[in-house]
Amino acid sequence: MRRTLLVAFSLDEAARGVAIEALGGAAELVCLADLAPPQRGAALSAATVVLVRDLKPFSADEFALLGNVRLVQCITAGVDYLPLSQLPANVPVAANGGGYAEPMAEHALAMVLAAVKRIVLEHAALARGEFRQHIENRMLAGSVCGIFGFGSIGIATARIMRNMGLRVHGINRSGTGHPLLEWIGTPDQLDMLLAAADVMVISAPLTRSTTRLFGARELALMKSDAILVNLARGEIIDEAALFAHLQATPTFTACIDAWWIEPIRHGAFHMDHPFMSLPNVIASPHNSATVPGSRPAALRRAIENCKRALVGEPVQYVVSDEHRMR
Repeated sequence: MRRTLLVAFSLDEAARGVAIEALGGAAELVCLADLAPPQRGAALSAATVVLVRDLKPFSADEFALLGNVRLVQCITAGVDYLPLSQLPANVPVAANGGGYAEPMAEHALAMVLAAVKRIVLEHAALARGEFRQHIENRMLAGSVCGIFGFGSIGIATARIMRNMGLRVHGINRSGTGHPLLEWIGTPDQLDMLLAAADVMVISAPLTRSTTRLFGARELALMKSDAILVNLARGEIIDEAALFAHLQATPTFTACIDAWWIEPIRHGAFHMDHPFMSLPNVIASPHNSATVPGSRPAALRRAIENCKRALVGEPVQYVVSDEHRMR
């Protein structure tokens, strides 16, 4: 039987070339956007694997046609905002776990360096005409970097932090060790990680169990001069609790790349508390993965996972029932 990879979004010529090269002849590439309406049903029914950016291209009737596919592969690393419950329950779904890992790790390092070297604070002081040369900044080397969510992004972050001289502690669901880690724990050991970390990086998916996991109690366990970096989803941190903690602990820094209400997931940008008024906040517009070449790299990695399903090899980053939140 002919194997097909059905791509549910448009591919330009360059992206099509990347996809075909990554497939390596394992299947025929079919792009849903190239098909006339009468051809869609047959293509969906015949698909072996489906690659999606979101689920908007499919009608309610078309979801039922995907019941026999081996995998629905998402191009994005985060899948919490996709209505995965509309897919047939028997169909595995995979996130693109390593798709954007390296640029996100660099972004985490940049934010942490800006915090420990007081770049934002002293830039603002210079703009006011204040030359505060004798206010000390900090060294990163020798500090502990905690990583909550030790998948591909966590591994890339650990590698770059180790190269800066930090000792890295991590948490993943299995507690499986890694050569980059000095200590590894499971989610029930989060308190230990929080207490040890000088830098705390969140790179875990948003699930029922991680929603508002970082609340007032957890923030209070952290060092008063710790740096908290959120690359994942805003909802993992209790927004009100973080704002209150930042107000009460001026030596604590929050580096926020992932926000609670964002345009792509929610249709708008909004915050319930004025984080940008606080001097101990370093912010970016969830652009940690937005670098030249990131989209072709992510496409290649997603199709490599598709290829595993096509040839009968174990698939990576399969979304669990807990992760299929919506």
